[in-house]
This record gives sequence, C-alpha cells and structure tokens, in this order.
Amino acid sequence: MAEERADDKTGGSGTGSTGRTGSTGGSGSIPASEPVAADPKVEAAVAAAEAAGPKGGETVRLDSWIWAVRLVKTRSMGATACRGGHVRVNGERVKPAYSVRVGDEVRLRQENWERIVVVKRLIRKRVGAPVAVQCYVDNSPPPPPREAVAPAGIRDRGTGRPTKRDRRELERLRGLLEDSRPEGR
Repeated sequence: MAEERADDKTGGSGTGSTGRTGSTGGSGSIPASEPVAADPKVEAAVAAAEAAGPKGGETVRLDSWIWAVRLVKTRSMGATACRGGHVRVNGERVKPAYSVRVGDEVRLRQENWERIVVVKRLIRKRVGAPVAVQCYVDNSPPPPPREAVAPAGIRDRGTGRPTKRDRRELERLRGLLEDSRPEGR
C-alpha cells in the first residue's frame, strides 16, 4: 500500500498520472507552505530563453529586447520608435543600439498610452507571452478606456450612394468639415 502511494505522488509507472495536481486532499495534497511548480512548458521556454541570452555581464540592444519581450510587434518597429524619441531608458532618449542592462527603466510610448517596464532579465530571442512577462516588471498605468460610442457616420448596408447633403452631414459628424459656407449668402 505504501508503494502505491509513492507511485501516485511521483507519477507512477508511466500510466499518465498527473501527480499531485489532480488530487483532492488526503496524503497526496499539496501543503500550503510548499510552492506550486509552474507549467513545465513555461519552465522549458524560460530555460531556452536563458540559454540563448547573453552570458556574464553582456548586454542586449534596446530594439532587440523590446521586440523579444513583445512590447513591439517587430524589431524594426522598435528601432523606429527609438529613433522617433518614443523610447526612453532611465529618463533619457536613446538610440536603437543602446545596451540595456538589468534594472533599467524603459518607457515606451504607444499611441496614447505609455508603457513603463523595469528590465528583470535580458533575452535576445523572441519568446512566448508567458515567458516574456517574466523578463520585466510592468509599472505602467492602466490603459485609457476605449470609447464605447458607436462610430459616427456609419451608413446602413444597402442604402445606396449618399447624396451630397448626406455626405456633408457625415463629414460634419466626423469633424472633417467645418462650417465652410460663405458669409453674406
């Protein structure tokens, strides 16, 4: 009986047992003081990212790092953001080739929102989202709320081509057309 319990805890004889995570109470439950292991896939991805990362006291290019941790979609977008002055490290505008170090504060302005992250781990290769969030501490304010208003100037399908009057009303709603009627008429 003791051998069966030991097999249940460790996964047993290759029967596909899930170990301790599937048990409810009893001798196989996880004590509150013992830390819960992370997902093995995430752990493997973290190990692969660390193996591909810089060794010793080396650094990583800023544009490469913000791309690798998924703050921007492409590395060239990261470089463009740096050149445009939308990225600051420790309060200073920097070039794309700036060497990022652990502990640096990176501020990235995107549309009308500023992301503020502190570098926790250096990586060179792009990784999955669960691994990427482990590479920085996010100190960003919450994103601005999206407007829940219906977009102005949407016509119903099948109503045909707008008349000149309809088009002017749509432009006025969208804010594209100022009241441009000539004075005196």
